[in-house]
Amino acid sequence: MALETWLIKVKTAITHSLDSVKTSNPIPRPSRRKSNVGVLSFEVAGLLSKLFHLWHSLSDQSIIRLRNESISLEGVRKIVSDDESFLLGLACAEMAENLRILAKSVSRFSKLCEDPQLRRFDRLFNDFANSGHDVQGWVLSGKAMEAKTKKMDKYVTVTATLHKQMEELTATEIAVKKSVQYHLENEVTPSMEKRLAELRQKAVLQKQEVKFIKERSLWNKSFDFVVSMLVRFMFTVLARHKLVFGIGNGYPTSLPRSLSASATVHPTDQNPTCNFVSGPLKSSCSMKDSGNIEFFESNSRLLKPPPTTLGAAALGIHYANLIIVIEKMIKSPQLIGIDARDDLYGMLPRSIRVSLKDRLKGVELSASDPILAGVWRQAMSKILGWLSPLAHNMIKWQNERSFEQQNLVSKNNVLLLQTLYFANKQKAEAAIAELLVGLNYIWRFEREMTVKAVLAQTDRDYAIYQNSLLKNSEDNSCKEKSSSLS
Repeated sequence: MALETWLIKVKTAITHSLDSVKTSNPIPRPSRRKSNVGVLSFEVAGLLSKLFHLWHSLSDQSIIRLRNESISLEGVRKIVSDDESFLLGLACAEMAENLRILAKSVSRFSKLCEDPQLRRFDRLFNDFANSGHDVQGWVLSGKAMEAKTKKMDKYVTVTATLHKQMEELTATEIAVKKSVQYHLENEVTPSMEKRLAELRQKAVLQKQEVKFIKERSLWNKSFDFVVSMLVRFMFTVLARHKLVFGIGNGYPTSLPRSLSASATVHPTDQNPTCNFVSGPLKSSCSMKDSGNIEFFESNSRLLKPPPTTLGAAALGIHYANLIIVIEKMIKSPQLIGIDARDDLYGMLPRSIRVSLKDRLKGVELSASDPILAGVWRQAMSKILGWLSPLAHNMIKWQNERSFEQQNLVSKNNVLLLQTLYFANKQKAEAAIAELLVGLNYIWRFEREMTVKAVLAQTDRDYAIYQNSLLKNSEDNSCKEKSSSLS
C-alpha cells in the first residue's frame, strides 16, 4: 500500500514537471515561407522556351507558311494525303498535343504554389480547353502578351547564362581541388604556387558573378511568381490556338481575330469549326459534335495513325534511315561495294524484298545502255526530290523529341504531317522499290563501264607493248645489217 502511494506521488511529480517544461518552452510551429525555384529554374526556362516556340508557330506568318508550304509539300500530297482539311487537322492536333504535354509539367510546378488558384491550374486549364471559360482572367491581351514575352525572354536568357556560369565555376573548383591535392603530394615551384592563387581568385570572382546572376534570373523567384507566368502564357497560347484554327467556344475578346491567318486556314468558311475527315480516320479539332470527348483527348485520338501507315507499323524511323542510305548510294554508285549492297539488302523488310524480287524478274544481266541509265538517273532524282525531305524530316522530328533534347528548343519547325509517320505504307514501299530497281541498274551500268574502261586501257597498253617490241625488233635488225656490211 505504501509502495503504491509512493508511485502515485512520483507519477504526479513527473507529470507536473513535464507540464511546466511545455509551458516555459513551447515547441515552435514551422512557419510556411515562400520557397524559391532554385535549380528547377533551368527546367522552367526550358518550358518557357517551348512556349515561345508554340506562340511563334501560331503567328500570322507561321500559319500562312503552314498552308502554303508545309501541307503543300509534294511528298505529303503523294503518300500522306491530298486532303487539305485533314492535313490542317493534323497540324492543329499536334500543336494541341504539345500544349497538353507542357501543361503536365506546369501542373507539377503548380502543386508547389501557395496560391490555391494556381494549385488548381490542371483543372482550370482543362475547363478552359473544353468550355472556353476563363474564370480567372488569365488570357492576356495582345499588348500584354507582347510585354510579358519580352520580360520572360530576358529571364530565359539570364537563366541560360547562369547555367553556363555555374558550369564554369564547377570546372574551376575542380581544378582548384586537383591543384591543392598535387601541392600536398609533390614539391611545387613558385610558378605553380602563383597558378594556384590565380585559380582561387578566379573561383572567388566566379562565385560572386553566379550570386549576382541568381538574383536576376528565375533561380531566386518563388514558385507562385514563376507558375503565374507559365499559367498566363499557357492560357494565352491555347486561346490563340483556338482563335487561329477557329475552334468553337467563341473567341476571346482580349485577342483580336487575325483575318489573314483565319483566311489562310479557312479560305471559304465564314464560321469555321475545324472538323477534319480523311478516309478511315475521322476526328475533330474542335469540340463540336464530339459528345463528351474532351478537347485534348479528341486531338490525341486524331494523331493516332491509321493501320495503313508507316506510323502504325512503327516503321517511320527505319524507312527514313533506309531512304537516306539509298540517297547516298545513288549519288556515288561507283563507290558501292559488295558489302554495302549486302548491308542495304539486310535493311529491307520482307514486303520490300518480295516487291523487289518481282520487279527484277526478267531483267537483263547486261546494263550497258547509257540512254537507259540516264532515264533511270532522272527518275530516281525525281522520286528523291519529294521522298527524301520526308525522310530527313522524320529524323529531325524524332531527334527533337528524344530524351536528351527534351529541355531544348525546337528549331526545325517540323510537324508530324511532314514526316513518314502518316505516310501510306504501300505507296512508300513502292517508291523505295522503284529507287532500288533504278539503283540496281545504275550500279551494274557503272561496273560494266568500269570493266570496259579497264579492258580498253589494257588493250591500249598491250598495243603499245606490241609496238614497242616491233620497234625493238626492227632496230636490232638494222644494227645486224649495218654490222654485216662493215
